[in-house]
Amino acid sequence: MNRKDLGLLILILVVGTVVAIINPRFLSPVNLSNTANLIGLFGIFALGQAFVIISGGIELSVGSIIALLGVIFVDLVSLGTVNWSVAFAAVLALGCLIGLVHGLLITKARLQPFVVTLCGLLIYRGVARYYTDDATAGFPFGASFPTLEWLVAGRFYGIPHSLIAFIIITIIMAVVLHRSVFGRYLFAVGKNEEAARYSGIHTSRIITAAYVICCGLTAVAAVFIAMYTRSISPSSHGNFYELYAIAAAVLGGCSLRGGEGSIIGVVLGTVLLQVLQNLVNLLGIPSSLNFAVMGSVILLGVLADQQFYRTRKSVARAAG
Repeated sequence: MNRKDLGLLILILVVGTVVAIINPRFLSPVNLSNTANLIGLFGIFALGQAFVIISGGIELSVGSIIALLGVIFVDLVSLGTVNWSVAFAAVLALGCLIGLVHGLLITKARLQPFVVTLCGLLIYRGVARYYTDDATAGFPFGASFPTLEWLVAGRFYGIPHSLIAFIIITIIMAVVLHRSVFGRYLFAVGKNEEAARYSGIHTSRIITAAYVICCGLTAVAAVFIAMYTRSISPSSHGNFYELYAIAAAVLGGCSLRGGEGSIIGVVLGTVLLQVLQNLVNLLGIPSSLNFAVMGSVILLGVLADQQFYRTRKSVARAAG
């Protein structure tokens, strides 16, 4: 754990302590369990966003992908034409395909990540609304899927399965990012794509793989969130979720310039965001200020990153 992550952990403990003192309900088993569930739900796609940001890109269509894949999954399971496991595999494959298309448009067509993913944000949301005829998608009255519901929305000794899935995915992603050749290449591409290309790294494949990982994890999150909400309004489901993912990654030390970040940092960033959201709810602050809190968090994270970058450059010049 580096200094950034340690500072973030201390901040989480301080904020949590203050909230608990102001409102003891913060430490109630029900509140902690609900917060843990939300950490799992949002953390899964935040990890995916981190890979893209480290590569020097950004994925703005996360919320729309969650809406589209969510209604497709609910529809497939509700119709009963395929087993839920097949529906999950189909949604995961579709998510990876979306990531592949984004990666190819960015690397082969040389389009800006902002443009590609912004268009995706609009396209997938529109397709989701057309797919449901702008109606709310949900499970039929009385429908029950015990195995699926237990796996996705159940609890193990009070611990939400979404959090357990998040922990497992975190471990896997930590190995991929920090203990594999791909991870080293990803950091190299994010720091300087041209230099990485000249050093023999197939930068196009690395960037494309980052988007496939991001959208694949977003597909997993889409299934968990669909089972959590039980109904999906495609016009609003997943709105601004990309901001949660970006905020968690930036708070966790991922630089928007690329080439920096850590998995443990993203985990801590996700935890801090959910603690802050919980603070807003427990202290009776109007929920309309949620996005103001989110915007402030992103701004502070970017300012801190900029200051850290300048300090590091000054130290490097002094040492040189």
